[in-house]
Amino acid sequence: MWGNKKSFISVRDVVAIGIGTAVFFVLMRFLAIPTPVSNTTINLGEPWLSLIGAIFGPIVGFLVGFIGHALNDTASGWGVWWTWVFADGVLGLLLGLTKSRLKLQSEPLTKKKIIFFNIWQVVSNAIAWFLIAPLGDIVVYKQPAAKVFLQGIWAGIGNIVAIAIVGTILLVAYSKTRTRSGSLKLKTDFYASCYI
Repeated sequence: MWGNKKSFISVRDVVAIGIGTAVFFVLMRFLAIPTPVSNTTINLGEPWLSLIGAIFGPIVGFLVGFIGHALNDTASGWGVWWTWVFADGVLGLLLGLTKSRLKLQSEPLTKKKIIFFNIWQVVSNAIAWFLIAPLGDIVVYKQPAAKVFLQGIWAGIGNIVAIAIVGTILLVAYSKTRTRSGSLKLKTDFYASCYI
């Protein structure tokens, strides 16, 4: 009976969440670039999150962003800032929605797909950092609007730039490692034709 049901989350996804979260945490913790705005950095974990989301989808993307950010806040010692943790989870979820369009596992990464990915990551960052994080800070933590919107805008712009550059490089590099269906047959046919 259990064998006939499809799991909500696969073993592969669980492994991806574990490894993805660990890498996200390390990048966020040790490779953060300071900005002029207090408590706001350009986070190199976000390009990694964009790759994880694009490969594994929205559930894995959400959990890697949410858990990774919560671990980083815990390790930093100032307490977990749940509104930003949630915003990172939402960003991972939204970036994960690109999985079905990019099809990195089975299709080449075209220029059109890269453009789509970057337009979508700008929209996703705007939702997460220009809206969710600052509005959450105002509602939950009673923070001044001017301060948190400034932090959110800086974080969002930093993430957009980081994903546009590093995230795109990661997607292209990953795509080049994938063996496409039929590619071995094409190579075999090519080499066979060389000997005829």
